[in-house]
Amino acid sequence: MGIGGISIWQLLIILAIVIMLFGTKRLRTIGSDLGSAVKGFRKSMGDDDSEAQKASSEEEEQPSPRNDGNDKA
Repeated sequence: MGIGGISIWQLLIILAIVIMLFGTKRLRTIGSDLGSAVKGFRKSMGDDDSEAQKASSEEEEQPSPRNDGNDKA
């Protein structure tokens, strides 16, 4: 038994059919494009996290305005 009830021979047959349909060059470019997309996604998620941490640390550093009761409006 293989993955989810699919044997190794069935996986090899599916792989052979995919290679015949798309060709190795096309599969290589698809894999490369997919890898760069995942890499860009991870980078953007990391940038968002670092920006959020930077913003929260800046908010902690700034003193909150106090109301002294001397409002001149």
